[in-house]
Amino acid sequence: MRDLLLEVLEANKRIASAGLATLTWGNVSGVDRGAGVYVIKPSGVAYDRLTEEDLVTVEIESGQVVGGRLKPSVDSETHRLLYQAFPGIGGITHTHSTHAVAFAQARRNIPVLGTTHADNFDGPIPVTRDLTPAECERDYERNTGLAILDALDGDASSVPAVLAASHGPFTWGATATKSLETAIVCEEVARMAIHTLALNPAAEPPEHLIRRHYTRKHGPDSYYGNFSEAG
Repeated sequence: MRDLLLEVLEANKRIASAGLATLTWGNVSGVDRGAGVYVIKPSGVAYDRLTEEDLVTVEIESGQVVGGRLKPSVDSETHRLLYQAFPGIGGITHTHSTHAVAFAQARRNIPVLGTTHADNFDGPIPVTRDLTPAECERDYERNTGLAILDALDGDASSVPAVLAASHGPFTWGATATKSLETAIVCEEVARMAIHTLALNPAAEPPEHLIRRHYTRKHGPDSYYGNFSEAG
């Protein structure tokens, strides 16, 4: 558990250093499936003041705080719903990074416009539907999570990111660190997309090039990277 606390602490601090948040506009969580809990940033605490003791541990099943002295992030219920829905998720990041938020506020998917996007996501990064007045009035954070589930349609692995409409990106991965890295990539491909669309609103890459880039890094025929062998 100590290792998870330290990883979540470091990932939250990296939100600011990666340029993904202003003030306290973002949070990272990481899960311990064996213990049935996740660790998340506390609400409203500045990244440069954040300590291991400030982190909050929450039970996945009940949402009850079982560790820490502070309140969890206000987005905690969204994280919890995603952990419940997708057992393969090990960490979640939510930010208000500028370019990804621009797409969220435009209520527009981030399109696949080149190989950088295709290296990381098997398709556009989707934006959720708008929440209804009733969904905003009651259980807002849970309803945000439900809208994310609707956008994913049961698949959280092909495109490990969603834009909450008029809000911002939620990203995930096998660990808290991986979820943060996905958030960094999400912001960068959003930035690239905005510049690309400004130059050519009709930009559309060849599908065969996009497939080559995704499959060389993902799936049974991937060959990107180096892996050490035991022995």
